[in-house]
Amino acid sequence: MSASPRIVILGAGFAALTAVRELRRRAPAARITLVAPKAEFVYLPSLIWVPTGIRKGSDLILPLDRFFRDHAVEFVPARVTGLSNGGRIVLTDQGPVENDALLIATGGRFIRKLPGIEHALTLCEGVASAEVIRERLANMDRGRIALGFGGNPNEPSAMRGGPMFELLFGIDTWLRRQGRRDRVELTFFNAAAEPGKRLGEKAVTGLLKEMARRRIDTHLGHKPLGFSDKGVDTEGGHVNADLILFMPGLTGPAWAAESGLPLSSGGFFKADAFCRVEGTENVFVAGDAGSFPGPDWLPKQAHMADLQAKAASENLLLALDGKEPAATPRPELICIVDTVDSGILVYRDAKRAWLLPSSRVFHWAKRYFEGHYLRVFRK
Repeated sequence: MSASPRIVILGAGFAALTAVRELRRRAPAARITLVAPKAEFVYLPSLIWVPTGIRKGSDLILPLDRFFRDHAVEFVPARVTGLSNGGRIVLTDQGPVENDALLIATGGRFIRKLPGIEHALTLCEGVASAEVIRERLANMDRGRIALGFGGNPNEPSAMRGGPMFELLFGIDTWLRRQGRRDRVELTFFNAAAEPGKRLGEKAVTGLLKEMARRRIDTHLGHKPLGFSDKGVDTEGGHVNADLILFMPGLTGPAWAAESGLPLSSGGFFKADAFCRVEGTENVFVAGDAGSFPGPDWLPKQAHMADLQAKAASENLLLALDGKEPAATPRPELICIVDTVDSGILVYRDAKRAWLLPSSRVFHWAKRYFEGHYLRVFRK
């Protein structure tokens, strides 16, 4: 490794910021450059609390200027448009950025191909979307809300269902507190007969029981065909809805096709067990932008992105030293399905899968973790 290798990180989410900390700790002299449209971090897991008023959108958008100064990171405000020279040059709308090693941590993007998708709101598109949902809920005195999530047909694991379960239960709790639940009906729809199966069999059973307990209607096992201002059309019929909340499946970033790197069938950067993009030299990936080997339940979530970023950072530095990679991220799913006043804890790894029933402790644990994670940016 040279005395000060040029390391470029793409993105400003969980995986990217974990990589910054890990690389700076392991390589104090490295020149680290981070490329992202804005010098800000959005704490996506807490978007579920914006529609019900527990959080404001401004609570979740944190400037990164001080973080970059503290970690001696050069920030390039730009949008990536592609790569060249096997990843040694990052092409952006503000010009090329060269590197000795590259870590892709830009996240994925939603597949918005279903007809009438403009009639549905997607929570995890960001703060603006969460605030629109909040406004629509505040102005809804009666009617029906349809909630669901989709997947990537070419890569079934590329989905984000957890936040939709949280949004569903959170809205139900909030409507009951408002005294409006008897006038606003809820329907959960999904193409799978057992939605959330990646969480484990016990979790699926528990989530469906919770829906039944809360008198939430279900429309399961029918593929969505499209949306309109009247509701959701599926292969099993029509679901009337005055408000549609839908999380589409995920695919890789739009510029992936212009990268020259190998992609999975679902459009993600194809990684090996060490988070190295297959067939490349000194190019690694972490988080939602990658397709990783492992169990079919491997989650697209912040915790897994952090684990991948730590392994990728260690292996990147080994590669710069001319050594073989050694670190592999353990496959692990940890999820608190929050319900505004309580939470259901779901855990899964290579050996076990379990669920702990609803408890107020888990709601406050989720809030504590949020504060603990964000403290580093708010100092």
